[in-house]
Amino acid sequence: MTISRPLRVLVVQPMYGGSLPVARYAASGLRSLGHLVEEFDAPDFHSAFTALKRLRVTLDRLEHLENSFLQVVSQAILAKVETFRPDLVLALAQAPLSRQALRRLRSAGTATAMWFVEDFRLFTYWRAFAPLYDFFFVIQKEPFLTALQEIGVANASYLPLAADPAFHKPTPLTPLEQHQFGSAVSFLGAGYPNRREAFKHLLGMDFRLWGSDWEDSAALRQVLQRGGARIAPEEAVKIFNATAVNVNLHSSVKADPPVQPGDFVNPRTFELAACGAFQVVDARSLLPELYAPDELATFSTLQEMKDLIQASLADPTARQAMAAKARARTLAEHTYAARMQRLLEVVAERRPGWPADAEQQPGAGQAGAANPLRDLPPDLQAAVRQRLESLGAPPDAPFKDVIWRLRQQPGELGSLDTALLYLDALQRQYSGE
Repeated sequence: MTISRPLRVLVVQPMYGGSLPVARYAASGLRSLGHLVEEFDAPDFHSAFTALKRLRVTLDRLEHLENSFLQVVSQAILAKVETFRPDLVLALAQAPLSRQALRRLRSAGTATAMWFVEDFRLFTYWRAFAPLYDFFFVIQKEPFLTALQEIGVANASYLPLAADPAFHKPTPLTPLEQHQFGSAVSFLGAGYPNRREAFKHLLGMDFRLWGSDWEDSAALRQVLQRGGARIAPEEAVKIFNATAVNVNLHSSVKADPPVQPGDFVNPRTFELAACGAFQVVDARSLLPELYAPDELATFSTLQEMKDLIQASLADPTARQAMAAKARARTLAEHTYAARMQRLLEVVAERRPGWPADAEQQPGAGQAGAANPLRDLPPDLQAAVRQRLESLGAPPDAPFKDVIWRLRQQPGELGSLDTALLYLDALQRQYSGE
């Protein structure tokens, strides 16, 4: 279903965790589609939240303080909604939106969606929150979709993860960077029990281990890089590009067996593929509908993983050919822009009358209906169109969206920017806002 106009979308980030970068990539994907995106930067509140744990108070008092703090953050999100007036509030897993805040948004008629990019078997808070979202997108299918239906979630949809090709891409490395980040085999990620067991069997290779939560694994200490420090996304891309064989083993809280059956496909699969980096990945039930057998090299047991690594190291031509096919598939089908387009289509298909015309949005009034840009002289309209392009706005963007984008720009204002803001002030004055 075609979206009739550029949308205003508020993306609510989690305060921390693996879904935080996904939130940022989703916002980037929405912007690339021409929508006006505002992000609620929940990580700004994280240091204050963690400071509560250092108060040395009783557990029941700490729980009360943490809940009260999260209520304050939820109120801040509601204030953002009242100011920005989004067509959609999109929250990522672990976003600090309370149940009370979600009820407020629903009563106000504001469309809400969550992209639950976690394993529903491990993170079960979805039972309390999913029914309060208008739309609930997940990275797993059955039995999760049926479980959601059973608790009254009518608009649950499968939406797998993706890559951001503007960020995850082939990256030329200097000789120093190749030396710093490169190895024959590497893994980047957290030290889950199954990975700790599996990677002991790679110690005889030129193997590097990157990421956190490995510190107490004595066997892997010799290959652990930077003492188990977190790796920035920019450096992760360099590691992917510098490695001959990237191992992609999905996490499990059980150590035995090290390679276990699973369904969802992690973000690393798409990110490695978008980088044009070769990977060996454990087989997942949802993987065949995303990539063809000649695009990703998969394994189902620890021995298969070891054999596949050795065979891949011995055949660089085959590695490069497979990596190129995986990258082509990712760019064609598995980008965050494509995922966000699908998400918006689902909302439009299932929510009658959404999105409302810009002039019909709550609080728009007559000022929302009028667009003073239409009455400008032709030469000035050309200058405005050029400025809109630089702001990432479509030529027919509503005037209020143009003003919002201008107010988000850092640095000094140009003369055209100042004139547009003055025009907005006049319009507000005469409309009584």
